[in-house]
Amino acid sequence: MSSAFPEIYLVRHGETEWSASGKHTGRTDIPLTAKGEEAARGVVDRLKGQSFQAVWSSPSQRAFDTCRLAGFGEHAVKKPDLQEWDYGAYEGVTTKEILSERPGWKLSHHS
Repeated sequence: MSSAFPEIYLVRHGETEWSASGKHTGRTDIPLTAKGEEAARGVVDRLKGQSFQAVWSSPSQRAFDTCRLAGFGEHAVKKPDLQEWDYGAYEGVTTKEILSERPGWKLSHHS
C-alpha cells in the first residue's frame, strides 16, 4: 500500500533594500528592489508545469508582490499567520549593530 504525501513549496520574498544590507526585516513593509522583482519573475520558469491546490502569502506587500510576479497573484490568499515576526527595537538594525550594544546576542536561542 502506498501513500502519497502532499508536496509543499516555499518561496521566500525577493530582495529588499534592508535584506540586501543585512538589516533585520520583520513587520516593516519594505518594497522589493529591482533585483528582488527580477528574482520573483524567475520563479515562473522554475515552477512551470506544477499544479497547486492552494497558494498562500504573507500579508506583507513584498511577499504578495513576489507571489504576483511569480505568476500566482490571482490565486494567492493572504494569510496573517504567515506574517513575519516583530523584531521590536531591532527592526531595521543589523546584527553587527546589535552586537556592538549587546555582545553575545543571538537571534535564536536554539543554536
